[in-house]
Amino acid sequence: MKNKLKQGILRRNAKGFGFVKIEDEEKEYHISEKNLKNALNGDEVVIKIVEKSKKNNLQDEAKVVSIIKHERNTIVGTYQSNKNFGFVVPDDLSFGTDIFISKKNRNKAKNNQKVVVKITKYPEKNKNAEGKIIEIIGHINQAGVDMLSLVKEYNLPYEFPVTVIDEAKKIKQKIDKEAIKNRLDLRKEEIFTIDGDDSKDLDDAVNVKKLKNGNYILGVHIADVSHYVKDGSKLDKEAILRGTSIYMMDRVIPMLPKELSNGICSLNARQDRLAISVIIEIDKKGNVVNSKISKSVINVTERMTYNNVKKILEKSDDYVLKKYKKYIMHFKRMEELAKILKARREKNGYLSLDIPESKIILDEDGIAIDVQKYETSFANEIIEQFMLTANEVVAETFHDLNAPFIYRVHEEPDIDKVKELNKFLFNMGYKIKTKDDTIEPKAFEEILNKIKGKPEEKVISTLILRTLKVAKYEPENKGHFGIASKCYCHFTSPIRRYPDLFIHRVISKYLEDGKQLTEKDNEKYFNQAERYSETSSECEKIAQKVEREAEDIKKAEYMQDKIGNEYEGIISSITSFGVFVELENTIEGLIRFDDLGEEYFIYDEDNKTLIGERSKTTFHIGDKMKIQVIAANKQTRKIDFKRITNNEKE
Repeated sequence: MKNKLKQGILRRNAKGFGFVKIEDEEKEYHISEKNLKNALNGDEVVIKIVEKSKKNNLQDEAKVVSIIKHERNTIVGTYQSNKNFGFVVPDDLSFGTDIFISKKNRNKAKNNQKVVVKITKYPEKNKNAEGKIIEIIGHINQAGVDMLSLVKEYNLPYEFPVTVIDEAKKIKQKIDKEAIKNRLDLRKEEIFTIDGDDSKDLDDAVNVKKLKNGNYILGVHIADVSHYVKDGSKLDKEAILRGTSIYMMDRVIPMLPKELSNGICSLNARQDRLAISVIIEIDKKGNVVNSKISKSVINVTERMTYNNVKKILEKSDDYVLKKYKKYIMHFKRMEELAKILKARREKNGYLSLDIPESKIILDEDGIAIDVQKYETSFANEIIEQFMLTANEVVAETFHDLNAPFIYRVHEEPDIDKVKELNKFLFNMGYKIKTKDDTIEPKAFEEILNKIKGKPEEKVISTLILRTLKVAKYEPENKGHFGIASKCYCHFTSPIRRYPDLFIHRVISKYLEDGKQLTEKDNEKYFNQAERYSETSSECEKIAQKVEREAEDIKKAEYMQDKIGNEYEGIISSITSFGVFVELENTIEGLIRFDDLGEEYFIYDEDNKTLIGERSKTTFHIGDKMKIQVIAANKQTRKIDFKRITNNEKE
């Protein structure tokens, strides 16, 4: 077993070591820096296990035997010049090597410019990689260069090919009378979109009515993008390639061209639009009594924002109340129904992880001028609950039909990870209950209810999130643990997610063919569901990473002129190399052991605590700490703090 060779993908850490993930294996293998054999981040490698771990929760130690394939041949980084040569320092700190640039290969690049470099020679023994600069993006402090560098680093399809744009422009921006035939006509219904202030692609609209028996009729109307983006078209192939829209602060890399996303597919107020409508009857306890899925035509009554709906529900703005006076009862009914739906979900174990998101405010040049906690209200919850319900109804309907489909799957967490979490929670007086090595969503929800409003809420919620598995797309239904749902899909955002668009196509085919597919169509859609599940999950991972890194860049940029400032934060994580402290505005920084004070601190891995060797001062996750900002660098995307001790306060 010890000498068995395995093949997998290396993920290097900025500290030098790495991990190799083997396909179809749950655990990863640890590779120390001396055993990397010049392999770079993302390379496909062959490894040999050199030491088995004595603890179940630790990785076996392995060494790289050979490199099968390098993942990248181009890298984005910052050019650092010397007199007769230079180096490119990669933006990806985990890449594993700086790249040597000879004088003839610098392509007129200047010091501190962001560049794209083509690798001409990979590292060998103790030598750096070598390369040739093929593109100059701009100076590191030039407006927009930071986000453009991210685009280049991940090779994102920033611009649409001309052929795709041409195809989009040929689509009429008005609906043909022929397209309305055989559709459910809902144009006389009062229907509303509720989105953020700056949203442009409005792909979902809702309305709620109440029956005499006390039941509710919820209408969820989603833009019928599949009517315009035909299977196999240039638009479709480009959408498959992109998989999802990516949101990077002041710019969006959309899945579909603006002619569709902001035009004919956007449910703009007072304009006829084609939709797929899910009409759901719900009783007073939140149970779905009946449902029907139809191709429809709608005309949105009013474009609402979360802020204005919040003001209506809270009666906090006379101008807004007067402006929307005739529609107020609609939003009251929506609030009523959403509360019922949420209560039912929470009873079933729906995990409402209250982890605040960041709101980063940029100036006209794209420079970060403020970072705040993103505030939500029950107006956001209304749309959340309605979309969850529609997604469940659609998934269950097509699961019962045994249709080819893409499900949103979130599997039960690994029991060993839950046991590890319980070791930590035990010290705080909590425990997640397990039974026969299985776990129900309710067990997590019980803890989340107990910590509501307490200082440790944010920290424990984050640790629970890290314990859960990552949700993904699959052609087979395996349920969704996080929302305590036996059957779930993504149906409600076809403008920005490819699985939703595929599902719309399947729905349309079923509705047109009377819930019967030919054997040929059935096989085609099953194959597509399998393929698109995998590609969409991969695209989603990249999008999430890019969006997270864009945030990190802008947070570091915002803190660059805050060096020396003092703040109070909460310890969000304790590691073997330092303490992470999160400030009220969601910015997080690292305090290395040297910056913790005047004594040596011992790391207790089992309890995730730090203990002062002399004073026995103990730091726990969730403790408050006074800090001073000592470094912030948007190039490395890092922020460093130091702890302010009592001596310094005096």
